[in-house]
Parts: sequence; structure tokens; C-alpha cells
Amino acid sequence: MKTYIPKEEDIAREWYVIDAKDMVLGRLATQIANKLRGKDKAMFTPHVDTGDFVVVLNADKIKVTGNKLEQKNYYKHTNHPGGLKSRTLKVMLEKKPDVVIQTAVRGMLPKNRLGRQMIKKLKVYAGTDHPHTAQQPKNMEF
Repeated sequence: MKTYIPKEEDIAREWYVIDAKDMVLGRLATQIANKLRGKDKAMFTPHVDTGDFVVVLNADKIKVTGNKLEQKNYYKHTNHPGGLKSRTLKVMLEKKPDVVIQTAVRGMLPKNRLGRQMIKKLKVYAGTDHPHTAQQPKNMEF
């Protein structure tokens, strides 16, 4: 009996649309990460990218529990001395709501070349419009 390893031509990638309005950030990110990795498919293999494409809409309307809007910080360094910058989640949702979801999902993917390949299949938009209608994405409900 040989172990089945999916080949690139065997993988059928689909497109899914998720409306993130009034969804909790962490719970949404886990579902997206599972779709991107392909863990819901029978042919899932940890070292092969078998996942699907995910389009997230209304990224600016997500919800968080507790006091995370004021207490959760996002850090960035400018690579200059004293260049550590921090923003709260509330400020990030106003300025760059797509980065909030991408950062949460990226933390749930593998930390290697495979994870960098998977995060490219995530498309996040603040509004309800997206340029991926030609791919005929399916609605994904939780």
C-alpha cells in the first residue's frame, strides 16, 4: 500500500466569499486558515498546498470580544533606532482593516515557504465590492 500524495494537477481549487460583517475576528480567522490549508478536503497533506482561494468582504465591520479594541496593539519597526511604532486595533480597523484579518490568518498558517504561498490565496476587502466575480466564488456560511 503506497501513501497518496496529491499532485498539482489533481488539486481542484475553488473560490469562496465570506461576509465578515458582525463576525468575531479569531473565529473567522480559524475558518479561513482551514480553507487556505485545505484541511476540509479528503486529500489534505500537511506539506502540500491543497487549499482554496478565500475572498473576505466587509473587513472593517468585524467584531472582537472584551477590551481588545483599546488593548490589542499591532507593532511595526522602521529599522531605524527608536523606530518601533504601535497602533491599537481600533486605529487599525479605521486605517487598514484588511491588514487586521491578514495578520490574524497569517499567525494560524505554517511559518515557512508553504505558509507564504497559502497567504497569497487570501483576498481581503473593506467594502462589499471585489474584482473576483469572474471566478464565480461560492458563498461560505458558518
